[in-house]
Amino acid sequence: MIGSPRYLAILVLILHATAAGADSPALSRSRSSGPWSAPGTWESGAVPGEQARVQVRPGHVVVYDVARGPLVRSIHVSGVLRFATDRDTRLDVGLIKVEPGEDAAETGLEVDAHGREVEGVDCALEIGSPDAPLVAAHHAVIRLTPCVGLDPDFAPAIVCRGGRVDLHGAPLSRSWVKLGSTATKGATRIALAEPVRGWRAGDHVILTATQRQKIADNVELPSVREAGQTEARQIKALQGTEIELDGPLEFDHQGVETTRGEVADLSRNVVIESADLGAGRGHVMFHRGSRAAISHVEFRHLGKVDRLGRYPLHFHQAGDTMRGSSVVGSSIWDGGNRWITIHGTNRLVVRDCVGFRSVGHGFFLEDGTEVDNILDGCLAVQACHGKPPQGQALPFDRNEGAGFWWANNANAFIRNVAVECDQYGFRSEIETGGGFDPVLRVRGPDGARGPVDVRTLPFLRFDDNEAHSQRRHGLDLGGGPGDGHAGGMEVGPDSRHPLVVRRFKVWDTRWAVTLGTPGTLVDGLEVSGSEFGLWRPRYDRHAYRGLAFYRTKWAFFAETGERPNLVRFPEPLDPIDDRPPVTVITGVSARGQGPIVARGVSVDDGAVVEVIVNGRSARPIMADFSRWEVSLDRPSRGPLILSAAARDATGHRERTPHRISTPIPDEN
Repeated sequence: MIGSPRYLAILVLILHATAAGADSPALSRSRSSGPWSAPGTWESGAVPGEQARVQVRPGHVVVYDVARGPLVRSIHVSGVLRFATDRDTRLDVGLIKVEPGEDAAETGLEVDAHGREVEGVDCALEIGSPDAPLVAAHHAVIRLTPCVGLDPDFAPAIVCRGGRVDLHGAPLSRSWVKLGSTATKGATRIALAEPVRGWRAGDHVILTATQRQKIADNVELPSVREAGQTEARQIKALQGTEIELDGPLEFDHQGVETTRGEVADLSRNVVIESADLGAGRGHVMFHRGSRAAISHVEFRHLGKVDRLGRYPLHFHQAGDTMRGSSVVGSSIWDGGNRWITIHGTNRLVVRDCVGFRSVGHGFFLEDGTEVDNILDGCLAVQACHGKPPQGQALPFDRNEGAGFWWANNANAFIRNVAVECDQYGFRSEIETGGGFDPVLRVRGPDGARGPVDVRTLPFLRFDDNEAHSQRRHGLDLGGGPGDGHAGGMEVGPDSRHPLVVRRFKVWDTRWAVTLGTPGTLVDGLEVSGSEFGLWRPRYDRHAYRGLAFYRTKWAFFAETGERPNLVRFPEPLDPIDDRPPVTVITGVSARGQGPIVARGVSVDDGAVVEVIVNGRSARPIMADFSRWEVSLDRPSRGPLILSAAARDATGHRERTPHRISTPIPDEN
């Protein structure tokens, strides 16, 4: 209907396209594979100049080898754009579109446009590779820059629509570690709890807060962005576990046995950044059918403030099509709109990443349909409140600032830490007020999608997480302020498949844990230095064991129902493990004429005891096969076809093995 929001949106897109077409420069297309800086690489016989529109054509590999060239308006990568690895490079660009085909259009890339994967076609943006990352001696920078002629609501951006993005910086053994001892105010030297590899003099680091700001009822404080105690410094020198900083500390940072702050390295030698820190910030988006392998990359100053779908790293409505994609060892800081958004996407692996300062929730699962995603060993620091973006998927989300936020529990959160966020460390939130229906179409263990009340779904796994120095909430699984039902959630998992929280640690926090959810089992909880331990628990099919409270004013506060008897654990629940594990192949490599090595992760609500890849048993790298690898014979001809599936301790095998077909990795 004319005048409807949909009609107006289409009209705006047409006007943008018309305006862009009116002043679009001619398209500079590749003639053959070759260096970007070589005139012979291009059909025109000239290297692309200022504000050029560029197309890397199918079958061509163009190597970007420029230290700093003119601003490129847009690049359509339908072949391979590969950054040189033997020198420093920097690309200033308004739009990079990685998509098969010959269509170099700069419009039509909106949030609800889905890419496609074309069989046999490999179009890719590459910086390094998993086996040969960009060496630490060199840097590669993509600087997303506003350009006249591009839609400022969308650009600048990197958008992958059915293509591949491989970004691999020099590896770090860990992105963040615990303090080895207390770092006192005025100190310029600090000790780490363990040695690190890959950290270098000149790197930017943060020391997380270890003392929360105490608040009184009905008294608001400035955001922790302005009033927090997390400190940023540069490494002046590093030897073993000792770091010399470029300036004295302003606050104490605890590093004793049970309460240790963190030190995180934000610097990487592969950088995606915004040139404009205002309204012209850039973003990175992946559509369905795409592939992403990202390791040790720095994403800084990205994300358009208050704009729906314009996030630093955004996996948009990919369903199962991006299984095997991962973000590892990376930093995302000064996020103008979250850090990583997982929207309508399943089985993504996010591991050992650091998020520092965001507007809105940090590690964010957007609409309640996301399942089987694995967030492992990530650090969330200073997720700050923002405005709820207009048109957001879940109307009840106030975007108050949670380190980790989700509406569907059927995901894995393992070994993560949240520090000094405005409202929550970890938050599971879903409301039924305002006409919202919690029955959504969700992927099941057999791969089929169907309607399910997402409030009834238990965790894939929630183990060994930690929150500290939160002036408000550590972990809120429902029943906290704003939930619309002060007594807690109306519906939860059944007694045989409860929400299971194992070995959760929270310290120096006002409200440590909020459990207004029915059907909840806590197996190990340590609370120290907090005002409230279990705050407003609603004992509807709850079971607890291993509770420890130290220096906590109220261990239990505002209880509803009869407190569970710890001796009879797990009564009144009768939990069983009857769900299969989840496996993701995250990488395949080879060296010389040796065997193929496949690597991946497997997660279960119980214990994984076996992972089989092409008939061979994988070797666990971490407990319970949360990381594994396996050596396989090199096939005589390609492609390489892999199938991986896990079995848990109760004998349940994965119903949907991860199957991939990939070219035989090159010799290194």
